[in-house]
Amino acid sequence: MGVPLQQVVGVGSYLVKQRLMGRKRFPLVLMLEPLFRCNLACTGCGKIQHPVEILKQNLTPEQCFAAAEECGAPVVSIPGGEPLLHPQIGEIVQGLVDRKKFIYLCTNGILLEKSFDKFKPSPYFTFMVHLDGMRDWHDQCVDRKGVFDTAVKAIKAAKARGFQVNTNTTIFDGAKPEEMHEFFDFLTELGVDGMQLSPGYSYEWAPDQDHFLKREQTKALFRQILAPMKTGKRWNFSHNPLFLDFLIGEKDYECTPWGSPSYSVLGWQKPCYLLNEGHYKTFRELLDKTDWNQYGRKSGNPQCADCMVHCGYEPTAAVDAMQPQNIGRAVTSVLGG
Repeated sequence: MGVPLQQVVGVGSYLVKQRLMGRKRFPLVLMLEPLFRCNLACTGCGKIQHPVEILKQNLTPEQCFAAAEECGAPVVSIPGGEPLLHPQIGEIVQGLVDRKKFIYLCTNGILLEKSFDKFKPSPYFTFMVHLDGMRDWHDQCVDRKGVFDTAVKAIKAAKARGFQVNTNTTIFDGAKPEEMHEFFDFLTELGVDGMQLSPGYSYEWAPDQDHFLKREQTKALFRQILAPMKTGKRWNFSHNPLFLDFLIGEKDYECTPWGSPSYSVLGWQKPCYLLNEGHYKTFRELLDKTDWNQYGRKSGNPQCADCMVHCGYEPTAAVDAMQPQNIGRAVTSVLGG
């Protein structure tokens, strides 16, 4: 699996500490959104639908550091918008690296080559480049021709400079398993350090509401997409293998919405990165004031019924991996067995 051993050890130690302290709710990944602006208008994303006065705002580096320290999660994912549009993104990343956080900077790749000098290669830092498939499919998903070629060129250049590079792929209704197999082979040959997958979730503000997957659709599609791995095919996914089992229906997990809290210019988003029901000023308020029984599949909340997205379920899989019967498999996947 495409998760560095140093990160596996760091996150594992963090999980053990939380268990020893008797904590039932704790974050694993901070979703840090320093801005909502973007240079694309992807049909499956609703972030740029915010009012203009919100799109003009940025988090300061100090606000980012304070959120990371308040939250305490060992991993920080920096989505957006497009984070490379932030004028101080280099300072933000370096400050988080200095704090020994494992950083994933999510980018569509358009500005990546122009931004290399803002960053230094580090075992704590990874570029996460958005690619939803091969050229025609990806350019259709982002609604602009040429983006695939630009992103691939940037990935090659980043690897040549010594950066860690992962890819982030959202699977929508209409994705063809055989084309995804070709895509995974392409990324493997490209030399990316890891690949992340997630079924699309129906953001309320997304322009295209017709191609998000229902729960049973997700399981059926991912069973086809991941089928070659059952017969020995090796693709370097940056996931706990138990999460992949969940996607194909071999594990039945409940969502852990507090596992990936979201902080932006609006504050701490309630209840999670995917649902927008208001914001709190502090992370403690998010944990203590949110009625968590109202979310997750068992709650009966229709907004949660079909969600199988990694930010809600990967933390559940991470906790499950600490169970004695699962530790061996998790370790074997990291070591390449």
